[in-house]
Amino acid sequence: MDMDGASSVVLQALTQATSQDTAVLKPAEEQLRQWETQPGFYSVLLNILNNHMLDVNVRWLAVLYFKNGIDRYWRRVAPHALSEEEKTSLRAGLITNFNEPVNQIATQIAVLIAKVARLDCPRQWPELIPILLESVKGQDGLRQHRALLTFHHVTKTLASKRLAQDRRLFQDLASGIYSFACSLWSHHTDCFLQQIYAREEAAALGSLERTLLSLKVLRKLTVFGFQEPQQNMEVMLLDFLEYHPCAFIPLIQRSLEFAVSYLFTPAGEGVTFERFIVQCMNLIKIIVKNDAYKPSKNIDDSKPESLEAHKIKTAFFTHPTLTEIGRRLVSHYFLLTKEELAMWEEDPESFAVEETGGDSWKYSLRPCAEVLFLDIFHNYNQTLIPVLLDMVQNLQGLTNVEDSAQLLMKDSVYNAVGLAAYELFDNVDFDQWFKNQLLGELQVSHHRYKLIRRRVIWLIGQWISVKFKSDLRPLLYEVILSLMQDPDLVVRQLQTFVLILNSRSPVDDFEFRTEQFLPYLESIFGLLFQLLQQVTECDTKMQVLHVISCVIERVNIQIRPYVGCLVQYLPLLWKQSEEHNMLRCAILTTLIHLVQGLGSECKNLYSFLLPVIQLSTDVTLPPHVYLLEDGLELWLVTLENSPAITPELLRIFQNMSALLDLSSENLRTCFQIVNAYLYLSATDFLQNYAESLCRSFCNLLKDVTNEGQVQVLKVVEIALKVSPVLGAHIFQPLLPAVFRGIVDGERYPVVMSTYLGIMGRILLQNSSFFSSLLTQMASECSQKMDQLLGSVIEMWVDRMDNITQPERRKLSSLALLSLLPSDNSVIQDKFCGIINISVEALHDVMTEDTETATFKDCMLMSHFEEPKLSEDEEPPTEQDKRKKLLALEDPVHSVSLQQFVYEKLKAQQAMMGDQSFGVLMETVDTELVRQLQEFLKGL
Repeated sequence: MDMDGASSVVLQALTQATSQDTAVLKPAEEQLRQWETQPGFYSVLLNILNNHMLDVNVRWLAVLYFKNGIDRYWRRVAPHALSEEEKTSLRAGLITNFNEPVNQIATQIAVLIAKVARLDCPRQWPELIPILLESVKGQDGLRQHRALLTFHHVTKTLASKRLAQDRRLFQDLASGIYSFACSLWSHHTDCFLQQIYAREEAAALGSLERTLLSLKVLRKLTVFGFQEPQQNMEVMLLDFLEYHPCAFIPLIQRSLEFAVSYLFTPAGEGVTFERFIVQCMNLIKIIVKNDAYKPSKNIDDSKPESLEAHKIKTAFFTHPTLTEIGRRLVSHYFLLTKEELAMWEEDPESFAVEETGGDSWKYSLRPCAEVLFLDIFHNYNQTLIPVLLDMVQNLQGLTNVEDSAQLLMKDSVYNAVGLAAYELFDNVDFDQWFKNQLLGELQVSHHRYKLIRRRVIWLIGQWISVKFKSDLRPLLYEVILSLMQDPDLVVRQLQTFVLILNSRSPVDDFEFRTEQFLPYLESIFGLLFQLLQQVTECDTKMQVLHVISCVIERVNIQIRPYVGCLVQYLPLLWKQSEEHNMLRCAILTTLIHLVQGLGSECKNLYSFLLPVIQLSTDVTLPPHVYLLEDGLELWLVTLENSPAITPELLRIFQNMSALLDLSSENLRTCFQIVNAYLYLSATDFLQNYAESLCRSFCNLLKDVTNEGQVQVLKVVEIALKVSPVLGAHIFQPLLPAVFRGIVDGERYPVVMSTYLGIMGRILLQNSSFFSSLLTQMASECSQKMDQLLGSVIEMWVDRMDNITQPERRKLSSLALLSLLPSDNSVIQDKFCGIINISVEALHDVMTEDTETATFKDCMLMSHFEEPKLSEDEEPPTEQDKRKKLLALEDPVHSVSLQQFVYEKLKAQQAMMGDQSFGVLMETVDTELVRQLQEFLKGL
C-alpha cells in the first residue's frame, strides 16, 4: 500500500463503511477487506485512530479493523503475515499516546495492546511494561488513567496464558512489579478516602476507578504470579482459596470463625448486607467442598496438607455448630422476603422466572444459600438429616392460612427437603408422605395457601426422579390437571416444570408410562396451550414451549389430534418474536418435535415451515447466529418426514452452498440434509444443484480433516447408490482423486474403505463410466490401461481388511467379480485375488440352514415389510421407508453373492474351456478352493 495518499483513501472508505446506506456501505466494506492483507494498511489505521480530530465512529471502526488484523495476520506463521518492520513501528506507535479522550475507544486500544502483548511480550516488546509503569506514575490524570487501563488489560491477558514457559515469564514479571502494584493500589485508595472526606465527589469517583483498576491488576499478579504464594506475606489475599488451596490452610480457622459468627450468630444482626453475606457463604462453601482439604479414602495415601486441613475443619464443624448452621439456613435464609412476596402479587410472571440457575449462586443470596446448604448437607448428612427431619415433623398436618410465619416456614422446610432429595432417599418414604400429607395440601384452595401449593408441586418434581412409585402417576396427573386451572399464575406455571420432569426421555425417567399419561393428554395439552397464550414474558413463553416440546416428544404420533391450535398459533408467535432470538430458538425446537410427531402430515405446514427454515439458515441475515443450529435440525427432520419433493422444498437448498463454504461445526447436519434430498428425489435435486454441490465438495476436500473427508465422500457414495449414472456424471471432478487414492494405497483405513465403496459402486453399476475413468487416469499417469487396472485390483485385494462394513465387503466382491468372464491376461493374473476376496465376503454374508445343510445369503431382502413396533419405538419416518425401498433395488441386497460367484465362474470356464480354466483354478490356494466348493454346493 502506497503510504502517500493512502490515509485519505482509507479514511474515505472507513467513513463510507459507517454509512446507514447499504449501497454505500457494502462496497466500502469489500474494499477494506481487500486492503486487510496490504503492507502499510495497519500503519494508516493507527494514524487515523490516533487523530482525535476525526469522527468518533470512523476512529472506532479503525480500531476494530486493527484488532481483527492482529488476530489474523500478526503471528509470523499466518498467511499474509505482517512484516517485522511494520510490526516494530506499530508497537512503538501504540504506546506513545495514552491520551485518548473517548472512553470506549481507550478501552478498545487497551485490549488491542494486550492482544499484541500476548504474542510479543516480553521478547519482541521488552519496553512495554517499563513504559506503562512510567506512565502510571505520571501526574497527568488522563494519561495516568489510560496507562492504568492498558496495564490492567495487559496483565489480565498475560495471566491467562497457560504454557509452562509463559507462566514462568509471568511469575518473573510479577515478582518484579508486585511491590509497585501494591503501592499503586494503596495510593489510589488513600486519595479516594481523602477526597470523599473533603466531599470532592468528581475527583473521588476518578480515584475509585483507578483503585479498582489497580486492584484488578493486583489480583491477577497475586493469583497467577506466584508458585508458592504462602512464602510471600505481601501476597496473602482471599482469592487464593480457589487457585492455591494449600496456601490458604493457615487461614481456614480464622475464615470459618469470621464467616460463621457473622452469618449464624447474633453478632451479624444489623451489621451484614447482602453482598457481604454472599461472599461469606461462598467462603464457607469452598472450604467445605474443596477436594484438597479432604483425605483420600486410604488415609496413608493422603497428603499431610490435606490431613491438616481436614483436622481443622473437623474441630470447627462440631455437632452444635452444624445443627445451628443447618437450622438457620432453612429457617432464616430460605424464607421468602417481603420483596419477593410483593413481586409475586404485582408481577407473578417475573417472579416465576426469577427462579435462577447457572452461576447465580456466586452473587445472588437465595441461590447462594441453597448451594451452601446442599454442600454442607452432603458433607455432613449424618448430623443434618435428623435436624431436617425434626423440622418436618414439627410441621405435620395442614397449616392455618392466617399464620403467615408458619406458612413461610413450611415453604422453607419443604424447599430443603426438595433440595436434599438424593441425600434423604433412605430416610423418607415419599410415596406415603405424598398420599397422606402432600396430596391434602394441594387441595387447599385458599389464596394464601398458594405458597404451599407452589412449593409442594415443586417438591414432587424434585422427588419424581429420585423415588416415586409409578402406580401413583395417574393420581399426580389428576393433581396437575386441577392445578393447571389454579387462579394463581405462579402455581399454574409450576405445573409446567413438573410436566418437564414427567416428560423426559425414557432413559432419564424409566418410570414414565405413556399409556398412563394418554387419558390426560388432551386436557393437559389444551391447558398448556392456554398458558402459552396467557403469559407475556419471553422467558415464560420459552419455558412453556419447552414443556410442550417434551410432551410431544413423549407421546409422538399420538399428539396429532391435538396440535391444530398450536399449528395456528405458532406463526403468530414467530411474527411477534422478531426481536427475541432466544424465543425463536424455542419455537424452532417445538417445531422439530411437532414435525416428528406429525410425520408425513408435516406437508400441511410447509407454508409456515419453509420460510422459517429459509430465514434461520440464511447466513447473510443476522439472526442466523442464534437460529442456525436449530434451523438446520428443523430442515433435516422436515425432509426426513416429507412424503414427496416440492419446488419450495427444493428452493430452500439455495442456502446450502454458503453453509458448506463456512465449514463450521454444523457440517455433519448439512451433509445429512444433502443425503435427505438424495433419498427424497435424487434426479430433481441433482439436476438443480449438482454444479454448486460438486464445487462446494471440491473446496471442502482441499482443507478438511480425514474425518471430514470421509463425511463428504459418504454423500458421494449415497448419490451413486441412489442414482448410479447421474451420480457418477455429476461428481466426476472428485473421482480422479478417489482413483489415485486407491492406486497409491491411502494410509488412513476409513478413507480407503470409503474410496473402495465409491469405486465398487461405479465398477458394478456403471461399468462404461469406469472404463472411461480408467482411460482418463491411464493417460494422466502415462500408463497402459491394463497395467493400471492390475494395480487397482492388487491394492483392492491387499486393503480389503480396511473395509469393516459387511455391505461394502459384499459390494467389493460383487464389483471385482463383475470383471469376469474376461480373456484379459491382467484380470486372469489377478484371478486368485478376486477369488480370495469373494470367499472372504461369502464368510461375511452366508448363514447355514441347519435343516438342509445349505448356505443362504443373509443380506438379501425380498420385499418391504412394515415393521411391528413395540410401544416405545418410534414409527419409521418417510425417509426410513425410502431407504428400505432403495435397498430392495441395491445389488448388495438383491443379488445372491453365492449365485453371482457361481455364474461368473461358470462363464469364465465356458470362455476358456475346461482345461485352461483348471489351470487358472490351480493358482488359487487349495484350502480356499475347498471353502468355495462348500459354499457353492447345492447350486
